[in-house]
Amino acid sequence: MNTPRFSLTLKRNCSMSPKALAAVFVALAVLVLAIGAGFALVGAWLILPFAGLEVLLLGAAFVLYARHAADYERIELERGRLTVEVADAERIEHHEFDAGRARVCMEKERVVLRGAKEELELGRHLD
Repeated sequence: MNTPRFSLTLKRNCSMSPKALAAVFVALAVLVLAIGAGFALVGAWLILPFAGLEVLLLGAAFVLYARHAADYERIELERGRLTVEVADAERIEHHEFDAGRARVCMEKERVVLRGAKEELELGRHLD
C-alpha cells in the first residue's frame, strides 16, 4: 500500500523572467552608452569610460541576482523519511531526517528543523 506523499517547495518570488531581465539590461546598457557617446561627441570624452564602467557594474549586479533567482527549498515526506533539498546558486544539498524524530522549532525569526544529528534552517525565502 502506498503511503501518501507530501511535498512543499519554497522559492523566491521572481517577478521577471530571465529573458525579460536580459531585455531590461540591454535597454539600460544601450541608453547609458548612447548618453556617454553623446557627451564624447561634444568633447566630454571622459564620460564614456565611466559609462562603460557603469554598464559593467550593472551587468555584475544582474548576474549576481540571476544566480540566486532560482534558489529553492523542497521538503518531501514519504515512507517515514523527511527529505529537504536546498538549492543555493549552483549548489544543491540534500538532507534526510527520520520523520518520527524530526522537530520544527521557532528561534527568534528562524524556522529550524532538528533531527537526531543535524539542524537545518528553513524558510529563507519566506516573508
